[in-house]
Amino acid sequence: MNSDETRQEIDLGGQVAIVTGGGRGIGQAMAQELASAGAAVAALARSEDQLAKTVALIEGEGGRAMALPADVTDQHVVERAVAETERQLGPVDLLVNNAGVGGQVGPLWEVEPDEWWRCVEVNLRGSFLCARAVVPGMIARQHGRVIISSSLAGTAPWPYMSAYAIGKAAVTRLAENLAAETRAQGICVFALNPGSVRTAMWESLFLSDEAAEYLPDLYNYVSQGGSGVPPERAAEP
Repeated sequence: MNSDETRQEIDLGGQVAIVTGGGRGIGQAMAQELASAGAAVAALARSEDQLAKTVALIEGEGGRAMALPADVTDQHVVERAVAETERQLGPVDLLVNNAGVGGQVGPLWEVEPDEWWRCVEVNLRGSFLCARAVVPGMIARQHGRVIISSSLAGTAPWPYMSAYAIGKAAVTRLAENLAAETRAQGICVFALNPGSVRTAMWESLFLSDEAAEYLPDLYNYVSQGGSGVPPERAAEP
C-alpha cells in the first residue's frame, strides 16, 4: 500500500493537534501530515520565521494551522500555548512531543554542564510539561493521544553523545509511565523512534569538528554523502 492510499484511510477531521518542534525537520513534516489528514494543527517552536513557513505550507494545501512561538521548557509559556490552542482551534486531541536538541559531542567530563543539562531538559522536561498541560483535558473527555519522539539512542549507551542518549532513554520511560497512568481513561501514549533522519540538527552534530574527533566513522559516513531518510518519510503514517 503506498503512502497516498494510507493517508486516505486516516481521517482526523474535526480533531486538534499540537506539534512541538514544528518549525522544521520532522516536526514540520508531522504537522503537514496531520493537517493533510484533516486535523487543525498548532505548531510550537522557538523560531517564529520557521513556524510561519510551516503554517504557510499547511494553509497552501488548504489546511488549518497556527503558530505559537514557545520554549517548551518554560511551564507558564507551555500552559499559555495550550490555552491559546484550545481558544482558537478547540480541545486538543493529539500531542506530538517532537521538540529536542542533540547536545554536545564529547566525553561527559569535558562537555559544558549547562549545555549537557539543556539537552536533557529540552527532551525530557519539554515533553513532561506539554503532556502535563494537555492530559487533564484528555482525561475529562476520555479520549486523546500523546506521541513522544524517542530514538534508538535511548536503548543503549552512546559514547560521546551522553546527554542525547540519556534524554531519549528518559522520554521513553516517560511515555511508558504516562501510558500506564492514563490507559483506563482512554488515552493512548507511546514513544516513536523515527530512525535515522537527515535534519538540520543531525547534520550540525555529525559534521562538527567534535564528531570528527570522537565519532569518526559517523562523521566520515555523513561527510561522504551518507544520509538518513528525509523528514517527510519519517512522518508518513
